[in-house]
Amino acid sequence: MNRGMTETQGPGGPPDDELVRRARSGDQAAFRALVERYEPLVAGTVIGMLGRGPDAEEVGQETFVRFWKALDRFRGDSSVGTYLTRIAMNGSLNRLRSRSRWFRRFSSDVPDDLADPGSRPDEVVGAAELRDRLDRAVRSLAPDYRSVVVLRLVQGLSTRETAEALSIPVGTVLSRLSRAQDRLRSILGALALED
Repeated sequence: MNRGMTETQGPGGPPDDELVRRARSGDQAAFRALVERYEPLVAGTVIGMLGRGPDAEEVGQETFVRFWKALDRFRGDSSVGTYLTRIAMNGSLNRLRSRSRWFRRFSSDVPDDLADPGSRPDEVVGAAELRDRLDRAVRSLAPDYRSVVVLRLVQGLSTRETAEALSIPVGTVLSRLSRAQDRLRSILGALALED
């Protein structure tokens, strides 16, 4: 089970529910501890959805700001990790929709399913060429499929945790994951032929 999706307690650190309770009453150190505990999970989610760059940084920061503002409404029905993943995923999907609208305005020649509005022409392929290819392939997926791939395969969440984080049925997760994997095989196969 992914460490970010369970009731987490750091070495000698208090459990999430205690940190949430303290943060609700204004304890900045408690909130900072939650941020430090879940920053890798949030970063992995937004980078998986948006790629590295300013958009991912902004959505990551917005995730914690929204969590801070929602602390009084957080009932604990899901874990802190699941709640933060949901906020991060929603923020990422909103950013992708915004990117897509902007990108379509300025490049109507490129089919939506192949366009990667997050890449820059000056990006350089380095020693991590395989990782770059995989990242590009994942970013080329439609957001519904990308979100399942990022949470299930990249972040390592279980199918149930992925369904909970996205507020969709388990069967939908399995279906989207299967279709996404087929699409990734096709994309990566085409990239290999280009070499």
